[in-house]
Amino acid sequence: MRPLCVKKVYSFLSKLSLASSIHCRGFHGNAISNCRTHRRGFSNEEALILRSLSEGALVHARHLLDKIPQRGSISRVRYWTSLLTKFEKAGYLYEARVLFEVMPERNIVTCNAMLTGYVKRRRLNEAWTLFREMPKDVVSWTVMLTALCDDGRSDDAVELFDEMPERNVVSWNTLVSGLIKNGDMEKAKQVFDAMPSRDVVSWNAMIKGYIENDGLEEAKLLFESMGERNVVTWTSMVSGYCRYGDVHEAYRLFCEMPERNIVSWTAMISGLAWNEFYREALLIFLDMKKDLDAAPPNAETLISLAYACGGLGAGFRHLGQQLHAQVISNGWESVDHDGRLAKSLVHMYASSGLIGSAQYLLNESFDLQSCNIMINGYLRMGDLERAQTLFEQVECLHDNVSWTSMINGYLDAGDVSGAFDLFHELRDKDGVTWTVMISGLVRNELFAEAASLLSEMVRHGLKPLNSTYSVLLSSAGATSNLDQGKHLHCVITKTTACYDPDLILQNSLVSMYAKCGAIDDSYEIFSKMVRKDTVSWNSMIMGLSHHGLVDKALSLFKEMLDSEMKPNSVTFLAVLSACSHSGLITRGLELFEAMKETYSIQPGVEHYISMIDLLGRAGKLREAEEFISTLPFTPDHTVYGTLLGLCGLNWRDRDAEDIAKRAAMRLLELDPVNAPGHVALCNVYAGLGKHEMEKEMRKEMGYKGVKKTPGCSWIVVNGKSNVFLSGDKSVCEVAQMSLPIFCSNGMLEDEQEKVLTLCHC
Repeated sequence: MRPLCVKKVYSFLSKLSLASSIHCRGFHGNAISNCRTHRRGFSNEEALILRSLSEGALVHARHLLDKIPQRGSISRVRYWTSLLTKFEKAGYLYEARVLFEVMPERNIVTCNAMLTGYVKRRRLNEAWTLFREMPKDVVSWTVMLTALCDDGRSDDAVELFDEMPERNVVSWNTLVSGLIKNGDMEKAKQVFDAMPSRDVVSWNAMIKGYIENDGLEEAKLLFESMGERNVVTWTSMVSGYCRYGDVHEAYRLFCEMPERNIVSWTAMISGLAWNEFYREALLIFLDMKKDLDAAPPNAETLISLAYACGGLGAGFRHLGQQLHAQVISNGWESVDHDGRLAKSLVHMYASSGLIGSAQYLLNESFDLQSCNIMINGYLRMGDLERAQTLFEQVECLHDNVSWTSMINGYLDAGDVSGAFDLFHELRDKDGVTWTVMISGLVRNELFAEAASLLSEMVRHGLKPLNSTYSVLLSSAGATSNLDQGKHLHCVITKTTACYDPDLILQNSLVSMYAKCGAIDDSYEIFSKMVRKDTVSWNSMIMGLSHHGLVDKALSLFKEMLDSEMKPNSVTFLAVLSACSHSGLITRGLELFEAMKETYSIQPGVEHYISMIDLLGRAGKLREAEEFISTLPFTPDHTVYGTLLGLCGLNWRDRDAEDIAKRAAMRLLELDPVNAPGHVALCNVYAGLGKHEMEKEMRKEMGYKGVKKTPGCSWIVVNGKSNVFLSGDKSVCEVAQMSLPIFCSNGMLEDEQEKVLTLCHC
């Protein structure tokens, strides 16, 4: 999409004028103020009748009704019925019921109006009493059908529907919508198929039902088979695709819509915002202004815009302030009855780093959700202390979200002990809390503790979430613990009913097996996946690349493009790495150019390092150095460290020494105690036979206190990881650790006295 023009958004917000009116009503005991009723749109005589009914002056009310003359062709009973409906809609159900009782004359329309009032106010007992006594038509039956569905009594609704002497398309639609509302999509589909005739409302109800019940494909089939579509149909599909994360398809449909209203625009804006396409949400907002000058944003639009402004972060904080100013100036705070707009503004300010403004709003609308938003805002800023202070201040409002946020905050800060204290203090822990704790342990590289916590979670009777398994599979991959990974895979297969369609879980399995060296198992899972996303392809391509299967990696990359799946920066990092390790210079350069020109992906530092590595591994040190000089940014220590390491690999190159000296000089200027850089330069001198210079460099390392972190290996025996550092002298312990492994395979009968060694990394 187009780049965001902030000035245009500011300009529109500054001109935005949203008209709103605040309806209110006042009471003096049971009496109703006349001045208030005028604001509800009542005439003088209607206000007098309402007051009389409210005060119980029924004779006077009846007298007032009798005095009302006929109005043209509208009879008095029709006027009384419209007045009854008017009272109901204004919230005066008691007065409407009294009016119904004192009316000199009624008809079936009057009865249906009273019945509708009871149903809308969820007064089901009174509705049933009236329904049994009144004359009935198809409208009466349909209203009761609605009442049963709204009350969750779908079986009773079906029985009532079967008893109906007459039905129309509205009756059928009511039952279909009621069944969907109560979660019975299968029965709703049966009723829909049995309908003698359908209108666009029928189709829209089914489409919306499928979307809300994880049936996007079924909704798509209905949408494509519809003859007549309206703006509701299109909007439902746009919302559905956004709900499932497919914003590109949602936007394609949105562009094809023959007509749009404010709900359509809001659906697209909110869909983009909730899927973290914040810039695009604001761009659609600008397009809405161009296309709908007469239709102002509604409260839902503003809530979505607030989340979009917050998602853009501190760089767009002024845009959020402009939005809030318009909310205030146009009175939208007063009509924020459910508090969602206020919460979205708190979230916007907290996400933008304007904690003071968020705190001010929090003081005005102090509730649990707003407090949780503030706690997360402090944690995002890294201010654990203030988050803890607020957490303690609102102790009476704590819920699992508050506790989980604080636990995650401690884990992000590396305070595992503090996180565990909170975790054990929380009594009613849910699956999300356990998963956050396990994930935090993995982030802090406490892999054994994370696995142990999973076992404890199961012992407490909680079923692990798919995200829990995903985190632990990541842990198994990070430690190359294939046994643990296989064990988790078995548990997932046996206990997780929704394993097959869970894309994140399958991606985790592909990545885990690849990182553990079981590339064939990884590819088998990948090839059986029904649906793949960019992460799926990237994981498999990266795995093949790391295993030196360059041809397969590049072939899979081509297959990805043929499937119309768009590559991203990670994809190109994987294929560039493959080219680097196989010496495919020309192909690597082609891919690097295609990344920029064809796919408009801006290369990151890691991509440039891959290109340096590609040239250096092919023995082109001079070209690698020249490539660094053309970088569009100032090279950092990682760039020069890569070049210096390549000089160590290619020490026989005639330019290696000079390039190594220049790279080392720049590297040590940026990072004087960079241990890998010192060691790489030592390796270059050693390779060239300049041992005196190597010794001098090692002495210099001693003076500076520079020490390279030793490589390590580990081996898992009886579920325990045993780590060995490079240079360990405990050879006898190594032998003892290895003994059970070889013995279990019948391979060590006469080998006990042989020295066992391990490879170091």
